[in-house]
Amino acid sequence: MLALHGWLDNAASFYKLAPQLHNLHIVAPDLAGHGQSSHRPGQTAYTPWDDINDILAIADHLGWSRFALLGHSRGAIIGSLAAGTFPDRFIGLGLIEGMLPEPALPHDVPLQLASAINGLRAQQQKTPSVYTNIEVAIKARERGLFPLSNAAATALTLRGVVQREGGFSWSSDPRLMAPPVLKLSREQLAAFVNRITAPVTLLLARDGLPKLYANYLAEVESFSNVDYELLDGGHHLHMEQESYTVAEKLNRFFAALSNKHISA
Repeated sequence: MLALHGWLDNAASFYKLAPQLHNLHIVAPDLAGHGQSSHRPGQTAYTPWDDINDILAIADHLGWSRFALLGHSRGAIIGSLAAGTFPDRFIGLGLIEGMLPEPALPHDVPLQLASAINGLRAQQQKTPSVYTNIEVAIKARERGLFPLSNAAATALTLRGVVQREGGFSWSSDPRLMAPPVLKLSREQLAAFVNRITAPVTLLLARDGLPKLYANYLAEVESFSNVDYELLDGGHHLHMEQESYTVAEKLNRFFAALSNKHISA
């Protein structure tokens, strides 16, 4: 199974969940520009389309013609888009707090592109923040867009910093902070999900995306091929005490997949 982390996170996202998942060979890479992976060359933007190509290359290298995918947040988005593009490659999708990116109206596309290019140019001019010691960096990670416990923030920070003169900086590529180059319409995004043939389970947090986006649950419920559950916790519930509930749900889902795959 391939496990994909979220935006500005890294493979340590699964440090607490992975040991609780049974009978699975889990490969959790740092996506390009994150953690200990290289940054993309040149001045290009980061897109899920390039990430889809990357994860298929990883699967090919491992000799996996078909595989299951576990994804959190942006990793879940990449997974659902990949499974809608290449449905025959996927056995099943276990998604946590993510399925599709935010849609856009067609007439907003030129403005979105302008915003992305301006954002890329601005990020390349910025001086990286430097934290005097690792504890300061961990505290900054705790206070991010989605608050984290000290243990979760520590796991992500230790894999997500580089040492430099004066302290530590984030290892992630600053270009990841730029707005997306392209946003698809609601109809285009739905076409990806509707093309997925593998079973899909989506675990959402009460204090996560459904709280952040008013119509999120209604959007999810519009897809008949997606089973979802609403659990207590925040956006990174799989890294916190709720990880036990997440593991229980995923173990049941992947065990059923395995039994179905064996009987077939």
